Amino acid sequence: LALGAQAMLKRNALIRKLPAVETLGSVTVICSDKTGTLTENRMTVTILDVANHQLDLKEEVQNFSPRLRRAEANPGLIKSREVGLLLAAGALCNDALLEEDEQEPGAYHSVGDPTEGALVIAAARAGLWKKDLEDALPRVAELPFDSERKRMTTVHQWPSQPVGLSLLEVVPGAGRPFIAFTKGAVDGILEICDQVLVDGKAVALDETWRDRIRQSNNELAQKGMRVLGVAYRLSEQAEAQERGLVFVGMVAMIDPARPEVFDAVRTAKTAGVRPIMITGDHPLTAISIARELDITRDDRAVTGQELSVMDEATLREVVKTTSVFARVSPEHKLRIVEALQANGEVVAMTGDGVNDAPALKRADIGVAMGITGTDVTKEAAHMVLLDDNFATIVAAVREGRRIYDNIRKFIKYTLGSNIGEIVVMLVAPFLGMPLPLLPLQILWINLVTDGLPGLALTVEKAERNIMKRPPYHPKEGVFSRGMGRSTLLTGFILGGASIAVAYWAWMTGQEAWRTMAFTTLTLTQMGNVLALRTGNESVFRSGLFSNRWLIGAVLLTVGLQVLVVYQPFMQGIFETEALTLGQFGVTAAASLLVFAFVELEKIIFRRADTRQP
Repeated sequence: LALGAQAMLKRNALIRKLPAVETLGSVTVICSDKTGTLTENRMTVTILDVANHQLDLKEEVQNFSPRLRRAEANPGLIKSREVGLLLAAGALCNDALLEEDEQEPGAYHSVGDPTEGALVIAAARAGLWKKDLEDALPRVAELPFDSERKRMTTVHQWPSQPVGLSLLEVVPGAGRPFIAFTKGAVDGILEICDQVLVDGKAVALDETWRDRIRQSNNELAQKGMRVLGVAYRLSEQAEAQERGLVFVGMVAMIDPARPEVFDAVRTAKTAGVRPIMITGDHPLTAISIARELDITRDDRAVTGQELSVMDEATLREVVKTTSVFARVSPEHKLRIVEALQANGEVVAMTGDGVNDAPALKRADIGVAMGITGTDVTKEAAHMVLLDDNFATIVAAVREGRRIYDNIRKFIKYTLGSNIGEIVVMLVAPFLGMPLPLLPLQILWINLVTDGLPGLALTVEKAERNIMKRPPYHPKEGVFSRGMGRSTLLTGFILGGASIAVAYWAWMTGQEAWRTMAFTTLTLTQMGNVLALRTGNESVFRSGLFSNRWLIGAVLLTVGLQVLVVYQPFMQGIFETEALTLGQFGVTAAASLLVFAFVELEKIIFRRADTRQP
């Protein structure tokens, strides 16, 4: 498990709780956030939508990068004062910052939440630099964003004298000491607005306007964009009140899907692992990205509002067929995990916020984000993604399966070897033979043959079909799927071959019969470990020499055994005698017999698998 955790770290998966290494191989469902995990988390504003006007910024955006050079700022992008107010409000109601690159003077990048960074970059691209805006309209109060309201409000002092921002002239009724800007989910913003800004005038937000805004929001969301609504409110007091606002417009931003996620989703599905998207975004945005990544092939998305009114029995049925959950809060994540587990699923759940901690702790594998995740989330998680990448979760599942397979191989090898030794020691007296092995020889076998080759088995590479089979349940017995029977049979064959060689040599009066028994038991274990490297696949097909550590361990063990048999000093310690070439050949032939038996057993199992429906 420790070696497996080290291997996972190289794949950007930090294991915090060692048993998680084994559990990963049994995961049946991966519940993943969208932003930053399935996508690149490189938010870029591409469309600005105000009443009667929509501005497409795609031509101004370079590779959807959250970076900007001062020379690229173009005030001409502000086609109307409403557009300017929309950009300014997005930059002011914002905790992200712009910082100049130390290695590239004149180039700026955002620091903070990627969504807020995209708004700051978009405003700066139009010549509205956040520092200048904050100097003109300093922040005096705020209501931070939370997952329940899905919006944020900041209050700013209205400038008492002209500051050169003509966009402020579009605010009807200006002159009050404070202005509050609110940004968030469009549907939530509409609930607290009663007016809309149209051609410099605040008009009543009737159903006609609401329908037009919702339709535009849906059209943008269907293109896979994250859409935020922006509104303002003039006030006599420095209080962040979210009511009676004037709707300004919408900002649509794109976050490209990670290229490697396409293959990761396909691999997960082939392996019997079902990916589920859980996001706070609009349902249409979630469906668009989920269909692009082949997480779902229908237009079904369950929203947090629907989850809130579902009872547990209904939810357990819904999670069986639904692969997209949108507008979800952290509390809903916990319910989804519990419903999946009630259906017998082994669940991996991702999260980054403080409120995600209960869901991560409840999941079989809680996965925290290493870049955007909070310390609380990381403490509650079993695993931390150092690159916040969904593909890393799938790679960790593959690694978990490899480790679990290797643990079973190690157990099968060590128990089979010990059973072989027991058979030799128990059967010999019934045949009238003296003890075939001396205590020091038994200790040597346990130390050398069980130690080095057994450890080398733990670094065996994954089998070729490891992600083409369904996961095994974590509560299955270690001897399930015929392993107990196979271990016993292998142990009897190993012990039988050794006692047969010893009995033949003893009956024919060969003085070195005990040394032959000792050497046969050692070499047959080497034949066993070479064949056990693969499950049901032939070791010749996977590559006999692909595990260099195991080949080295086998050669070293054989070399040490030769030293014990032929070196005079070692002969005195272990009471061995030098074997003739013929005698050594007999012991080697016995090891080949064990190797051949294990390979034959694989053929039988493969044929049995192909006959199953």
